[in-house]
Amino acid sequence: MKAKFLIPLVLFLILAVFLAIGLNRDPHEVPSPLINKPAPAFEIPQLSESNQSFSPASMKGQVWILNVWASWCVACREEHPVLVELAKSKMAPIIGLDYKDKREDALAMLAKQGNPYQLSAFDSNGRVGIDYGVYGVPETYVIDKAGIIRFKHIGPITMDLLNKKIYPLISELQKS
Repeated sequence: MKAKFLIPLVLFLILAVFLAIGLNRDPHEVPSPLINKPAPAFEIPQLSESNQSFSPASMKGQVWILNVWASWCVACREEHPVLVELAKSKMAPIIGLDYKDKREDALAMLAKQGNPYQLSAFDSNGRVGIDYGVYGVPETYVIDKAGIIRFKHIGPITMDLLNKKIYPLISELQKS
């Protein structure tokens, strides 16, 4: 008789614990299986120089930022001024990954709003984004000198995030 009451009570408590854990997590910090793993390799055309390609291998030896964006993305437009500030700091090169976009729309957006990227790679079909586990744009990755992903952020970067997490992380990674 007691077992009939204990089973639902135990199940309720387990469910309550999982709910409490979930409510205390930051939705922008989705655990990624890529953290502390090598950044996926790829080689795709550059956005502005379609006859030239980009590969993460060319960034070995330096700390860099990969920012996944698109001209059709409203949140990317919100984030754009923060990326321009980040680029002005010259703390680390920012590489854009233009995701599932039209080349002419992406180039027009950068011409109008300023270009914070050292270069942008053109992921027209989204295959590179799939390899990086992109949920949606914008997403930002900090990659160390050895090509290891050390940080992933889903959603627009804010000045607060830049100052509290990204700048300190870049400084620490550049020391090693």
